[in-house]
Amino acid sequence: MRELKPWLSLILQRRRRLLLGALLMFLTLVSGLGLLALSGWFITATAVTGLLLAAGLSAALNIYVPGGGIRLFAITRTVTRYLERVYNHDTVLRLLSDTRGRLFLGLAHQAPCAGVRLRGADWLTRLTSDLDALDTLYLRLVAPTGLAVVASALVVLLAWLWLSPALALATGLALACALLLATTLLYRRTRHLSAKRSEQFSQLRGQVIEHLEGQAELRAAGLAPELARQLCDSAKHFCHLQARVDVATGWHQAISGWLVNLAALAALWFGLELFGGGQITGPVAVILPLSILGLLEAYTLLPDAFGRLGATEASARRLNKDCGLAKPAMAVGAQDLVTAPGAAPLNASSIDLNNITIRHAAGPALLQSFDLAVRKGEWLGILGASGCGKSSLADALAGVSRPAAGEIRRAADVTVAYLTQQTVLFDDTVRSNLVPDGQAMADERLWHVLELVGLEQRIARIPGQLDGWLGAYGTQLSGGESRRLALARVLLRDSDLVILDEPFTGVDAQSQARICQQLRPWLQGRAVVALGHGAMALPPTDRTVRLG
Repeated sequence: MRELKPWLSLILQRRRRLLLGALLMFLTLVSGLGLLALSGWFITATAVTGLLLAAGLSAALNIYVPGGGIRLFAITRTVTRYLERVYNHDTVLRLLSDTRGRLFLGLAHQAPCAGVRLRGADWLTRLTSDLDALDTLYLRLVAPTGLAVVASALVVLLAWLWLSPALALATGLALACALLLATTLLYRRTRHLSAKRSEQFSQLRGQVIEHLEGQAELRAAGLAPELARQLCDSAKHFCHLQARVDVATGWHQAISGWLVNLAALAALWFGLELFGGGQITGPVAVILPLSILGLLEAYTLLPDAFGRLGATEASARRLNKDCGLAKPAMAVGAQDLVTAPGAAPLNASSIDLNNITIRHAAGPALLQSFDLAVRKGEWLGILGASGCGKSSLADALAGVSRPAAGEIRRAADVTVAYLTQQTVLFDDTVRSNLVPDGQAMADERLWHVLELVGLEQRIARIPGQLDGWLGAYGTQLSGGESRRLALARVLLRDSDLVILDEPFTGVDAQSQARICQQLRPWLQGRAVVALGHGAMALPPTDRTVRLG
């Protein structure tokens, strides 16, 4: 359960809302129990009174007080049920907002390259099903369990005070067994199955997405039938795991319900014994059994939640591991990139790479025993063939990945703007692609940078201009236009160090020359590191380093 601690602590930050929501749920359940018990008493008392009158005996029954109580409980149950649903679902949406914020904050404080080992389908699982499994912790797990415990304790306490300690003990034992069976025992039995099913679901989703995306290549290679068979086998295995979890949940729910009914039967038996001894009246004898039956409303919610608890733990474990939520958030890269103790202080916008080694996983080193210093205001060009480690070096300079060995020293307050080799545009407006964080920025500045990269006329032709929609991955723009828009996004960042990895990919020579003429004034005083295959692919630099 330790995987859930960060999320439970996040949920408990809204204690007042949770307590009020739990109170509404409790009032709904108590109203239901009161309605069922009082209605049973009233029906029984009416029947007994009718039998006495039929036998010629004197009998009387006040129908107004219990009738008013029944109406009160019915109205209260309806109103509190409505309020509980509206309020608690609003609470769940707020909790979803909290968990999403916590998740994205964790992602923001993670090095981006920490997640490159995950496929897009894996991230889709993290951001959808894994997150959904956590945002309902309160409504499906915490609140129903607490409600069942409190309501059961209340029924047992009333049986102890009003009827018989022996009856209360028998009832409490049966209800405790039912509660244990529907929660802890079911969780222990399905924990690993449910976690395995959750992992299988993530893998199956990835396989389906990859199969759909690669249909053309698979058919061309003649592999589509074989992979389709493997996909079907994976789906059958997933369905088998799901069936095992569902069967276990069904059995535990059935036995738990049987124990609750057994408790009601025991209460009725003891009640009839007390009635036979003249200690209580016949109508009173049915109140406790009917109240216990009313507890089924709370008990039936538990098996499904605890049968899925293993999957919820697995989701929390994946999020904690892949999104850096297992430990408190801290400033990006501060621990690894600050000046080493005892080292000479660095000037602003400077960075030193001392004897670093860069490699991918267990592969051969791309760079080994490599030293580099970037001074304040310097324009540095890094050249090299494909595969020599340019992009990996850019990641290390930006602080989004760590070298396998060596030391990177950079002033703690240095900010970085990084144009990666891959052009990424969002299915959003031009403005949102230029300023993804939503920071307020004057239109004049946006048009200025668009003019710098030669896109002002192209964007002016888009309906809505700055507020015009670019489409998925910027489909309204060509490859070169998309690259220039991504470059404009980087230029808008007020950063100390600018890293440009293949900045002019897909950009024609005339546009490149025009952009290069205006880059120096725009980036005046900043350190710039540009990486490319050849000198013609870079803006003019103060010095050049060649790799390989």
